[in-house]
Amino acid sequence: MRNKKPFVTKETLDKIIEKYETPFYLYDERGIRENAKAVKEAFSWNKGFKEYFAVKATPNPFIIKILMEYGFGCDCSSLTELMMADAIGCRGENVMFSSNATPAKEYEYAHKMGAVINLDDITHIPFLEEAIGKIPETISLRYNPGGVFKISNGIMDNPGDAKYGFTTEQMFEGFGILKEKGVKNFGIHAFLASNTVTNEYYPMLARQLFQLAVELKERTSAHISFINLSGGVGIPYCPGEMANDIFLISEGVRKVYEEVLVPAGMGDVDIYAEMGRFMLGPYGCLVTKAIHEKHTHKEYIGCDACAVNLMRPAMYGAYHHITVMGKEDEPCDHKYDITGSLCENNDKFAIDRMMPKIDRGDVLVIHDTGAHGYAMGYNYNGKLKSAELLLKENGEVEMIRRAETPKDYFSTFDCFDIFKM
Repeated sequence: MRNKKPFVTKETLDKIIEKYETPFYLYDERGIRENAKAVKEAFSWNKGFKEYFAVKATPNPFIIKILMEYGFGCDCSSLTELMMADAIGCRGENVMFSSNATPAKEYEYAHKMGAVINLDDITHIPFLEEAIGKIPETISLRYNPGGVFKISNGIMDNPGDAKYGFTTEQMFEGFGILKEKGVKNFGIHAFLASNTVTNEYYPMLARQLFQLAVELKERTSAHISFINLSGGVGIPYCPGEMANDIFLISEGVRKVYEEVLVPAGMGDVDIYAEMGRFMLGPYGCLVTKAIHEKHTHKEYIGCDACAVNLMRPAMYGAYHHITVMGKEDEPCDHKYDITGSLCENNDKFAIDRMMPKIDRGDVLVIHDTGAHGYAMGYNYNGKLKSAELLLKENGEVEMIRRAETPKDYFSTFDCFDIFKM
């Protein structure tokens, strides 16, 4: 992906803004569907393949129901995510519950739904048994090998510093304990690196998990029915970065599958994924207006959106490309900090960014916010979260989540009615 172009034209966006006040999130139904089809096709070589969409990335039932049309399930990590999946008819083995430091009531709800429970720690075995009265016949264990995770271009992440998962020794011990408790179908899960923009990650992870699976089967005689590669497949946030190729990624996984699992008599193992960012990241944007200019020690553009709407740049220093609608072909000869209105100096979408001249009233599109954008919002300074809109394939726009109101913000104060004060 050499250039960053919005999936919506200025003409269309101007019409949307006539009806809906900025800031708002806008999602591209056509792009979401095309990507879902590609993922399904890429992994069609594995009959049991299933993508469990990471609900945490974009917890909107309208979006998730689109993905369900392609046979996708839900990867949930909390009670409310389980409740959302349940409410839209995603239940049973279509739900993977991957959590940590899990309250008993969440295990209870997941079990009642028939969700596949992915245990994060060996101590969760007796905890789960106490919470629901038994251990399900199908269970998954999250694996953390420790150390660092490397591929050919260097270190990708540091699993040894992560709070998640069983150690290698605990995997064997856990399989033995669970087998004695009547578990018949085992799964293995691992998430060892985040937002990888390389086609090597899944194949490298697959090799590590497939080899572990073979050894677990040989030493415990357990039946391993699925291996979950989880998420971590990233997107190119910066112009000039090449996007991941899901077909090359899948082909790499297939080769390792045939090299490691098939000779071990494990050619019936299902492959699962829990991609969130890859599924939706490029197909959402945050739309905001420039409402102030400030000329002091630096040049600032103040927007009607802030870190409440998109916290990644403030929290991680993450890069998100910004298009000034209608000025795409103008020279980037002005240096700006693009800011919001929070009482925090890190409330900036861009720092020292070279851009076209921005005037008050210009519409800015902040790219690649379709995942981990709205979902990470909050209410600091009493700011209210924005609406979410869906640009449908037929060109119509549907509001799929309304903007918060002051009444929403104050609704948890049961002791008084602030609107009567």
